[in-house]
Amino acid sequence: MLNTLKTQAKQLKKHTLTVYFAARDPRTPILVRTLALIVAAYALSPIDLIPDFIPIIGYLDDLILIPMGLALVVRLTPPEVIESARAQAQQASTKPVSYSAAAFVIVVWLIVMWLFGKWTLSLVRA
Repeated sequence: MLNTLKTQAKQLKKHTLTVYFAARDPRTPILVRTLALIVAAYALSPIDLIPDFIPIIGYLDDLILIPMGLALVVRLTPPEVIESARAQAQQASTKPVSYSAAAFVIVVWLIVMWLFGKWTLSLVRA
């Protein structure tokens, strides 16, 4: 069972990379590109909408939202773009992990959370 989960995790990562590369392709419609970037950023981000430590529903976003978003982007993207993106994802998945990119994503999420908190406090004080 553990091997199955590892295989599925690698597949999900590969699908996420495919969507990311499809979003960068100029042949992809702009709304699909935007949706693809949002889905890929959320899938690769260490921060979830629902924290994973919350029993049962903590993993629902990972188990439902990400695959649904990926499937929607793949369905809306032209087939030739998806094939090209899959080839790029296959090539990229053999490269080493980028810790600087992970740090960048974490910093961006922290800034967004800080700005949201600041905005929320300004509404409470008003």
